[in-house]
Amino acid sequence: MEFAAFCTRNPTPCPLIEITPPGDPEPACAAPGADLRTDLPGYRIYRKGALVARRGDIRDLWRDDLVAFLLGCSFTLEHALIEAGVPVRNVERNTTISMFVSTLACVPAGRFHGPMVVTMRPIPEAQLDLVGEISSRYPHAHGAPVHVGDPGVIGISDLGQPDYGDPVSIDAREVPVFWGCGVTPQVVAEKTRVELMITHEPGQMFLTDLPRDGGRRP
Repeated sequence: MEFAAFCTRNPTPCPLIEITPPGDPEPACAAPGADLRTDLPGYRIYRKGALVARRGDIRDLWRDDLVAFLLGCSFTLEHALIEAGVPVRNVERNTTISMFVSTLACVPAGRFHGPMVVTMRPIPEAQLDLVGEISSRYPHAHGAPVHVGDPGVIGISDLGQPDYGDPVSIDAREVPVFWGCGVTPQVVAEKTRVELMITHEPGQMFLTDLPRDGGRRP
């Protein structure tokens, strides 16, 4: 499958957690008994690369030939940052994390190609090494940052105008830090003009039964 190959070639923005069998909406490994047609807070519907609808339920759109891909999320590692004393502003202010379309190119796979979407968190300069070390323990949640510092280097001109999510302030002695983001496939859908792609609403994630630290269930 081309999209599976795309994820395999781009594990930083698209860390694969599970692929469901065709027509099966239950992620039996990650969340037995769940239903991917109803159990996400929000969905986006793309047809031929265009966002055509936002919905809270996709049961009537489900088909026997659809396959679901579960990707990890950097929200998973935020608990570890907070426990280590690193401030996480989107958590502190209860806002949706800032997400930007960067100029970092994904590795193409068949027809799938496009830029990487990144999340941004302001991090105190004194804690940059700590944040990199903690993040690297979570490859299933995008892993270590893909860029630290000047956003212009990765094609972001204004941190106050995120492509998705809410802006946050960057205080004195803080540095913008960027991670790969699972919204990348939505930009890829636009570039590739796939016939149909159903995604999560950015910032509204599906919760699994998997341990947050990446281990297996007992």
